[in-house]
Amino acid sequence: MKKVIKLLLVVLAIILLDQISKGFLINLITGGVPLAAPAWELIPVPYLMAHVTDFFNVVFTWNPGTSFSLFRALGESAPIVIIVITAFVIGFISYYMIKRAKDYEQLPLAFIVGGAFGNLIDRMRFGAVVDFLDFHIGGAHWPAFNVADIFICVGVGLYILNWLIARRKCIFKK
Repeated sequence: MKKVIKLLLVVLAIILLDQISKGFLINLITGGVPLAAPAWELIPVPYLMAHVTDFFNVVFTWNPGTSFSLFRALGESAPIVIIVITAFVIGFISYYMIKRAKDYEQLPLAFIVGGAFGNLIDRMRFGAVVDFLDFHIGGAHWPAFNVADIFICVGVGLYILNWLIARRKCIFKK
């Protein structure tokens, strides 16, 4: 039970960190005026907030699609479809993390769940996800992303790395 509470605290910390970072940016742009869905239609994007280095900017942009704008072809029904799919995936991964995952799988899965839940909150509140981290080389920009996306990517990377290490240990035991 203690392990479940620790995992839920990790998920909650990720959600809070993500929502606080996005809320800070929204507050800077709107001057504290609350936004209503579909908020992504109200603020023109991308909105350059700060040029930090020659390869990094802080921007404000909405992503009404998924990673790399997948599912945009669904039109107006895309947000509902994405919310339902995301909620299902979060539920499935959460169940697996708590009931079936091995010890080395649990933290990476908590990162994935926390990040996915952070983006799900944006979709339900605004109809789109707030992205603000913009890395680039000259004029070539990587798609903007957010704190939740970082935890999702790190979680997937750790999960794969842990899986490879565990698999390698099993091969050497034979």
